Amino acid sequence: MVTIADVARRAGVSSSTVSYVLSGKRTISEDTRDRVRAAVDELGYRPNASARALASSRVNALALVAPFRADNNVPVLLEFVASIAATAREFDHDVLLITQDEGAEGVLRVRDSSLVDAAIVMDLEMQDPRLPVLRNSGLPCVLIGYPDDPGPLPCVDLDMYRAGAHAVNHLADLGHRTIAMLGSPDAVYRRSSTYAVRFASGFEDAARSRGIRAHWRALEPHHEAAVAGLGSVLDERPETTGLIVHNEAVLPALLVALEARGLRVPEDISVIALCPSDIAAQTRVPLTHIAVPAADIGRIAVETVLRSVEGDSAAEIRLLTPHLTSLSSTAPPRPLATTKDPR
Repeated sequence: MVTIADVARRAGVSSSTVSYVLSGKRTISEDTRDRVRAAVDELGYRPNASARALASSRVNALALVAPFRADNNVPVLLEFVASIAATAREFDHDVLLITQDEGAEGVLRVRDSSLVDAAIVMDLEMQDPRLPVLRNSGLPCVLIGYPDDPGPLPCVDLDMYRAGAHAVNHLADLGHRTIAMLGSPDAVYRRSSTYAVRFASGFEDAARSRGIRAHWRALEPHHEAAVAGLGSVLDERPETTGLIVHNEAVLPALLVALEARGLRVPEDISVIALCPSDIAAQTRVPLTHIAVPAADIGRIAVETVLRSVEGDSAAEIRLLTPHLTSLSSTAPPRPLATTKDPR
């Protein structure tokens, strides 16, 4: 699907300039207008709510429902918040941030406040109790996450199932036969958060398909838990040569703990993380990683919800393809030592 950002790149202007050309809200030079319109025609872009809402009489505000829980990685969550706020600003919309975990009641409170035109909802559960209310609230909404049955609600997310499988396949292709996954905090799995459940499912299915000996455990996001969890995994299966980490907060502690056990990365053990690229680049060993595309997800969520405001309520599911960047933390496992024939 062609987005307003694609038009902006083709025309050599900002996304906000494209929106102003489409809405007629500001005076734009004729040359710029011609370039934007040419890009629209060439790419087949359909002007949608992102442009039309600018000229409407609505309140021009979006609610972002993003509960700040103790088990959330706040720096990563804030990357999504920043992207959503910046994109909304391009379209002259403000963002009302809802951080309290209020469940369905919070959704109704947002709808009844008349302070917003639509909502973006994060931190979804597989069978999220808010979904029935969201479907019937009359408030345009988009989900960041992919629950079991979103119904008519649009969804956007990284394809977490494929991300888990991609990490396993990378290690399997390098020759690793025993791997472990160190996951999110236990509470995340207990409430069946979509990102954690789908990643773990992809991990398990790919390991089974490739004939890999695989096991995983949840980790709490602090140093002591990381050290203890790593020790438990390696003591249970000392032949483990690959680690997949789905818990950005524990990455520094894990690398220190591996070093303390006398294990070198990647000579003795390979490590892959699902994390933002800047985190992967700043660790003591640059990490092979699958990036969390917070900026892309945030932009798509805003553009999708603005289309819904204008009545384009197609139940679109956008799962972004995971991309793995191979850095210094993965390599083929060392050959097993063999007994020399004395003859």
